[in-house]
Amino acid sequence: MVAKINRGASLYGAIIYNQQKVNDNTARIIYGNRMIANVSGNTERVMQQTLWAFDNYLLANKNTEKPVLHISLNPSLDDRLTDLQFTELAREYMQRMGYGNQPYIVYMHEDIDRRHIHIVSTCVNEKGEKIDDAYEWNRSMKACRELEKKFGLKQVDDKRKELLEPYLKKADYQNGDVKRQVSNIVKSVFSTYRFQSFGEYSALLSCFNIEAKQVKGEFEGTPYNGIVYTMTDDSGKPICTPVKSSLIEKRYGYEGLEKRIGYNAREYKNKKWQPKIRNEVALAMHGCRGNKEEFTRLLAGKGIDVVFRENDEGRIYGATFIDHKNREVYNGSRLGKEFSANALNTRFIQQQQPTEQAPTATVVPIHTPTNTTSESQSTSSTGTAPVPTQSQSAHSDSGDYDFILPGLDLFQPGQSFNPDEEEFRRRMQRKKKGIRRRF
Repeated sequence: MVAKINRGASLYGAIIYNQQKVNDNTARIIYGNRMIANVSGNTERVMQQTLWAFDNYLLANKNTEKPVLHISLNPSLDDRLTDLQFTELAREYMQRMGYGNQPYIVYMHEDIDRRHIHIVSTCVNEKGEKIDDAYEWNRSMKACRELEKKFGLKQVDDKRKELLEPYLKKADYQNGDVKRQVSNIVKSVFSTYRFQSFGEYSALLSCFNIEAKQVKGEFEGTPYNGIVYTMTDDSGKPICTPVKSSLIEKRYGYEGLEKRIGYNAREYKNKKWQPKIRNEVALAMHGCRGNKEEFTRLLAGKGIDVVFRENDEGRIYGATFIDHKNREVYNGSRLGKEFSANALNTRFIQQQQPTEQAPTATVVPIHTPTNTTSESQSTSSTGTAPVPTQSQSAHSDSGDYDFILPGLDLFQPGQSFNPDEEEFRRRMQRKKKGIRRRF
């Protein structure tokens, strides 16, 4: 079980968030502790009674800036609990955390595949004093482990993986409830992967049979930007009505996506994360012998998807690499110009062109690190990252480059790729070219 504890200043905000889910029939009130009356009936009355239950506590509050407590308890997908068991789980948890005598209301959320509960309460007592929250995280972890044993729940080792991993799989129209599937996948992908452009984001979603499109227009003289998501089949063909980002959540719309892209870009610039798959892509380029399908297959075995963008003649004008192991997405040219769309296109087309006499090739074995195979097997066996093979229109690269044998420097003794050194070398080359032009 995973517990998430949040504090805020607005009781109304916490209540209205959950009550809106109730109004949408994706949540239910299952219990109220020390409430004025039974929390049932019309929305207005429930809201009123809930707010009244907390009035004395909040009015007595002396100096706590964030007196509102909002907790979610998330059992594993494998756990099957009744409403009564969820109620008892909430009681036990609140008691162990020191909030057992506080007023609180418990909501059952069913808006995603995982049934979970939200608890709204206050962290100040009747005297307006803040309830001790020292070592709260440790106490919460201890309470979760104890309750897992008491209720026979699955023990959770990785909080992030447990919450989001179940939804990182291809959408399937046959499973029904298109909106929920699209919503779950978009939320999980958005929260777990790093990307720096809408094209990279779109390419990433295509691996899960989701198409993302930007919608621009004007309404009553005011321009607007939006994003719609559509479920597709394995070939990338839309098979349902698009779902507006506003129906999922605001943060997955145009403005929210821009903020996320900006944050990821700054982190990348500050070298908080850098490509880890360049060697793997270079190895696949050498190993595929100019065959695009083999190139895709070799990368898939390493937990890497490559999404191509092609015109009607089959020419590649975009390539995006998705690293499912490290949850990162890269435009081909971001890995290096030898991996750009133009370079890949040249590589594959050259191999396809017929020759009058095929020369005899000498195969030179390439020695890879001994742990490469084991890592690949580990990635494949755990099933934590999907590795669908696709060639879809998702992202474009720009720039015309002369073809350079990719990754050649990687196989020189004692050498490895260094982003800083590579960038310095490129700057020096540009300076030299500028000097030549002056003379």
